[in-house]
Amino acid sequence: MNLGLVIAAVVAGIFGGVRWLRVAQREHYLAPATILFAARWWSLGLRNRGLGLVAVLAAAASFVVAPVGFVTALVLVVGPFGLTVKGRTGKLAWTRRLRTVAAFVLVLVAAAVGVGAALGFAGPVAILAVLAFPLLVDLALVILGPVERALARTFVTSATTTLDRIDPIRVAITGSYGKTTIKGYVRHLVTGSRSVVASPASFNNTAGLSRAINEHLALDTEVFVAEMGTYGPGEIASMVQWVRPSISVLAAIGPVHLERFGDLDTIVKAKSEIFATSRTAILNIDAHGLAREADRLATSGIRVIRCSAESPEADVYVTRDDDGLTVTRAGEAVAAGVEVDAAPTNVACAVAVASVLGVTDDDIAARLPGLPGAEHRRQVSVSPSGVTVIDDTYNSNPAGAAAAVATLRSTAAERRVVVTPGMVELGKRQRPENERFGEAAARAADDLLIVGRTNREALTFGARDENATLHFMETRDAAVAWVRSELTEGDAVLYENDLPDHYP
Repeated sequence: MNLGLVIAAVVAGIFGGVRWLRVAQREHYLAPATILFAARWWSLGLRNRGLGLVAVLAAAASFVVAPVGFVTALVLVVGPFGLTVKGRTGKLAWTRRLRTVAAFVLVLVAAAVGVGAALGFAGPVAILAVLAFPLLVDLALVILGPVERALARTFVTSATTTLDRIDPIRVAITGSYGKTTIKGYVRHLVTGSRSVVASPASFNNTAGLSRAINEHLALDTEVFVAEMGTYGPGEIASMVQWVRPSISVLAAIGPVHLERFGDLDTIVKAKSEIFATSRTAILNIDAHGLAREADRLATSGIRVIRCSAESPEADVYVTRDDDGLTVTRAGEAVAAGVEVDAAPTNVACAVAVASVLGVTDDDIAARLPGLPGAEHRRQVSVSPSGVTVIDDTYNSNPAGAAAAVATLRSTAAERRVVVTPGMVELGKRQRPENERFGEAAARAADDLLIVGRTNREALTFGARDENATLHFMETRDAAVAWVRSELTEGDAVLYENDLPDHYP
């Protein structure tokens, strides 16, 4: 019976293990994300809660009546319902790191089964180990953390050597949101005056930046633009230590990843680590805490450039009216009537960087109308069926969501639809922010399609007093199918955020 249970545990481990390894990979190998997502999934609905309870009770009972352990194995093969093995948005990639984590978990399981065998409980212990797979994954991540950091240092050393050899001007950009967009603006405005390389896509951590430098910097690169993100204090400081930017931008502060930081002031402190090596600090003083941070930096002796869409006294002041954007730098008009769909403060920060890099006001003005849109961020297109599609699937912050809803409202569509799972990683503000977003979306749209269950209650509560018809979709694929079957020429749809499918 022990052998049979061990075999059943192996089968269950294959199905369940792949699920939780995929979650760990999608959550950037940060413990304790796997166990937290396991708790979310097993507590989702009566069916999963019931299955989870049965699995735990059967695993415990197997130490008394061994065959009962087969029930746990069966549950772990099929559940939790909704979390697929294959995945839609983020398929499992068997990278070197994931293989290492998987192998280490297998070692932990084998060790536990070995102890169980010595006590005569090999089968029940194997079943219990597979049930605890999410916990073992997080344990492996913690234990392997120092090893991974040591391996990362080899790539950082190579990137540092490359930076020192080529010696470009180094620009670093961070913010709760907008950093990818500003990075694209800077590259666009400076191209033509200097040779520019920017870190691709959202390569904004140590691994991504070192890879971008090692693979993309050429001998003639004059400017390197690095996007820097963070999940907690100290991460940006670590990147700045070896990238050593001389120009740094702090673009926005908002409740993104708030569940990891706790409050906005902690976010300001963590993001401000980007100025440690800077000779020039560029800040959006309209954002929470950044006017105060600009003053603090100015007293330290570095050059501070204040950007704003609200204060005409700012060094770079950008406003929008019916004619477009007006850009003023150092009290002098740079451009007016610029017809481009861009957030004024994002433009202000990019213009500030370009000016510091020596791009003339005339060249800036000439290039402003061609500012590129960031991929999947308020991208507007028309489908073959004549439906206006606003793709904002890479946005997940309240300010961006509000801007996307405004874009939908500005269309001349006969029927407007919003498709969204809501926003995540907002900490204590997640529910109220999703309630506000649900209200705004339901006010602007005729139909609101709520995808998944993570924010369903909050979005529904927010939309309760508006006239939009609510539709609850289990998956984004189901929502897309609905849109394609229901909307016709002259209609419009906003796809706001697209949570990875490891979210319930």
